Amino acid sequence: MSVVVCSLLWDAEKHGAGSQKISYDSDGYHLVRFPYGAGDESYDPWKMHDPANGGGTPSTFPDARSGLIWPSHEGWAMLSAMVFWAADDRPNEYRARFVRDPLGPGYDSTGTTDTWKTGGGQYKTYLWQMFVHPGTPVGLKISARGSGDTKVPAAITHAQFKLAIHTEVLRP
Repeated sequence: MSVVVCSLLWDAEKHGAGSQKISYDSDGYHLVRFPYGAGDESYDPWKMHDPANGGGTPSTFPDARSGLIWPSHEGWAMLSAMVFWAADDRPNEYRARFVRDPLGPGYDSTGTTDTWKTGGGQYKTYLWQMFVHPGTPVGLKISARGSGDTKVPAAITHAQFKLAIHTEVLRP
């Protein structure tokens, strides 16, 4: 079975930009952004995270389109992510979701996870499987919530987002 992979990494220390500030979209989540180009642990030979994808004008990090992976193939996909939250006493729960077409009219959230804060650092991993299609991007959206479900603009210090597409799905 063939597998095509896109693996993205953003790290505050490696990319010299400090923490990634969280700004909430109308759905109450932040689309995590990733820099373009090879380096660190990023891997994208199929150009699924290409700044030319999704519009006439090339995207630039950290605009919203830099949070998208555009599947290069039709298939069954394994999506995984890791998020390290900066120390912050305000949030008491952390949410993440994988979303099809997070910036467009086909918004479809799936694989939403809601976790309570731990006593130490907030280091979270997420995993989901679903069908993906060329022309329909996927993204990782996150949210930190405080008392009364208040959206907290907590920051993240590290994020990874990975897509592995199994391209030869058998059908009966």
